[in-house]
Amino acid sequence: MKHTFTLFSLKLIIVLTAAFAIHLFILSVNSLPLFDDKIVLAYIVNAVLAITIFGFLFKMKEKYKDQLGFLFLGGSLLKFLVFFIVFYPFYKIDGNISKLEFAAFFVPYLLSLVLETFSLAKWLNKME
Repeated sequence: MKHTFTLFSLKLIIVLTAAFAIHLFILSVNSLPLFDDKIVLAYIVNAVLAITIFGFLFKMKEKYKDQLGFLFLGGSLLKFLVFFIVFYPFYKIDGNISKLEFAAFFVPYLLSLVLETFSLAKWLNKME
């Protein structure tokens, strides 16, 4: 169990790095701007938030075992707040959010969320 947090962090960094490389490749193949839409910041923010939330849940596992699901949902709420504070105003400047802007944030968000969910479920099943 001690390596759970480290393993999660490593998996997340590998998955997001691979996704970022694929994301940039797809943009370059389609002759689209590579580093627009705060794409680098989106990947970094999602990684930091996912690692922070998972670490917080890991520390709270004994004290709040029965409330970890609610704490996880609170972490998701935190991610949305960060999106609406940091990214949404930038994306909405021109009046609409383009597919590229949407993908820049939600690709790393979705990958982080899926990895967090599966890791947390696996970890919780080991606890019981």
